[in-house]
Amino acid sequence: MTARNREEYEERRFYTIGLVLSVVLTVMSFMSVMTDYLPVTWVFPALVILALGQILVHIRIFLHIDLSRQKREDLLMLLFTILLLGIMAFGTIWVVGDMNMRMMQGH
Repeated sequence: MTARNREEYEERRFYTIGLVLSVVLTVMSFMSVMTDYLPVTWVFPALVILALGQILVHIRIFLHIDLSRQKREDLLMLLFTILLLGIMAFGTIWVVGDMNMRMMQGH
């Protein structure tokens, strides 16, 4: 096996592991909601944990972002994007909540 073939094999193996992990986490999410295996109060925390696991799998395996020095700019770009999305989401919730409060003052 040449070095190039070995590299392609490792890359394919890495993506296959990512795909399997993603499918397993997705199936676990659906099963936690669709079955009565977990108590009702544990379903939401389980979904949050599974979603965070899914995010980590996608960031590490499919986006190739890790904590190495070469990937530092990619990590900062991802964190900045998350910050902007958070500002937009919470700002929207704040504005809509304020509008709701102002419109309901007469009742």
